[in-house]
Amino acid sequence: MNNNYKKKVKNKIKIIPLGGLGEIGKNITVIEYKEEIVIIDCGISFPDADMYGVDLVIPDVNYLLENRDKVKGIFLTHGHEDHIGALPYILKQINIPVYGTQLTLGIVESKLQEHGILSDCTLNVVKSGDIIKLDKLSVEFIRVGHSIADACAICIHTPIGRIIDTGDFKIDYTPIDGKVIDLERFAKLGGQGVLLLMADSTNVERPGFNISEKVVGETLNKLFYKVKGRIIVASFASNVHRVQLIANASIMNGRKIAFSGRSMEKISEVAMDLGYLDIPREAIITVAELHNYPDDKVTIITTGSQGEPLAALTRMAFSTHRSIQIQEGDLIILSASPIPGNEKSIYNVINELFKKGANVIYNTTDDIHVSGHACQEELKLMHSLIRPKYFMPVHGEYRHLKEHALLAEKMGMDPANIFIGETGQILEVSQNACELTGRVQTGAIMVDGLGVGDVGSIVLRDRKHLAEEGILTVVVTIERDTYSILAGPDIITRGFVYMKESNELINEARDIVRKELEQCLDKKIKEWSVIKACIRNALGQFLYIKTKRRPIIIPIIMEI
Repeated sequence: MNNNYKKKVKNKIKIIPLGGLGEIGKNITVIEYKEEIVIIDCGISFPDADMYGVDLVIPDVNYLLENRDKVKGIFLTHGHEDHIGALPYILKQINIPVYGTQLTLGIVESKLQEHGILSDCTLNVVKSGDIIKLDKLSVEFIRVGHSIADACAICIHTPIGRIIDTGDFKIDYTPIDGKVIDLERFAKLGGQGVLLLMADSTNVERPGFNISEKVVGETLNKLFYKVKGRIIVASFASNVHRVQLIANASIMNGRKIAFSGRSMEKISEVAMDLGYLDIPREAIITVAELHNYPDDKVTIITTGSQGEPLAALTRMAFSTHRSIQIQEGDLIILSASPIPGNEKSIYNVINELFKKGANVIYNTTDDIHVSGHACQEELKLMHSLIRPKYFMPVHGEYRHLKEHALLAEKMGMDPANIFIGETGQILEVSQNACELTGRVQTGAIMVDGLGVGDVGSIVLRDRKHLAEEGILTVVVTIERDTYSILAGPDIITRGFVYMKESNELINEARDIVRKELEQCLDKKIKEWSVIKACIRNALGQFLYIKTKRRPIIIPIIMEI
């Protein structure tokens, strides 16, 4: 083989998404060049409806553990959970430097402290425009707009070309903090040549442009004017610009501000300490102090815009909040659009709020929320500025990735240069070629309480089975010497049938078990595992014939 060819083959960059493709959330991307690996983001996703009892899902980083000597750092685009939430779990396995802007690392610091590992971690604060130089690679942070302050795109400068990951972004020419997306830098990089673009696909189905966040501020000012009752606004805790707008409208109308919800209290405190929220301390009261003020003089900023079961607004709606009860005349504003899959939970909360006499504003057409993700025209502008040689859509389900690929194609990009990848699939890029090649081990690690990874497909299958079919326990006591039944069989059910109303079925089931036991004992079968299997089979067949259900059957045999 020609030596020049060998050199060309080796001079490639590997792009390995360990999450964030074909799904919303769990964003983490590996960029590998020779002996250097940099990681962009390290997020979580939230469990699907069939992940019973699971709290959150983190990416499988086995590939990073196998190549830990190459890993130079984790570079964060912004401070949302789907981009930083897995850090405490991953840093326990592989302790590497973390780079991010001030607010992003302020939120990360709070999370690491909660997990008791802050003192062991290396956090490096950067600003937009900073370039972190490694051996072969350099990592540049570029300011973008998003629904959280201090968001950045990332450009990886490599010996064979530039790779841009937009992170989550939108184009707002009048942002609340005045920090406009750095389109000039994107245009300059585009002019110099960009090898590969990876761009946010979340809102690709929405035509046009996003409205400016300032429009939401104007809407809130109008809504707050002359409201006679309390105002309760639910928003994402991390959307500090939205919190600022709510605070501004409250202060303008002579209202004190109370924060409710653990994450809202924590993030607002971090944001104020770092200067991202400008709220006079005298304007803030605690939830416990609300009763000291008339209803028309207070605003409550709370979590729960997505109908989360334990969030503050949900607890208010269902009268389980320790300090705040919904009362007639309250104005409640849901200043967030539903995340796909959360609609039912949100509408359950809204229904309860209406039942309690509150006025609820929740329709996104009322200009009470603006997305943090680019719509079609914003995406087109980004593509036209960067003009990449190759393109891979990221951050979205398959339909989002497909639509984004079609958008790039409509703008004149060669379809052969557009790649729709999958989580774990390797995209190899060189100066003259780009192709999807092999795969690495990847997947979803489920976190349940303090357990990380101990809930797998078998446990989920059992939980699903329990939820759908119930459980039936058979208890029997056998005399060791005579090999006869001393007590039972007794049958206990949970989630299968209500025993008082199903006495006949339970009695028949008991007879089936006794008959099967007697046959086993007559045959001198002494292995408990065999006897239990016989009970399961006989009782399972009987119950399915009678009920068309297959509960989990657990025989318990006690020997005396």
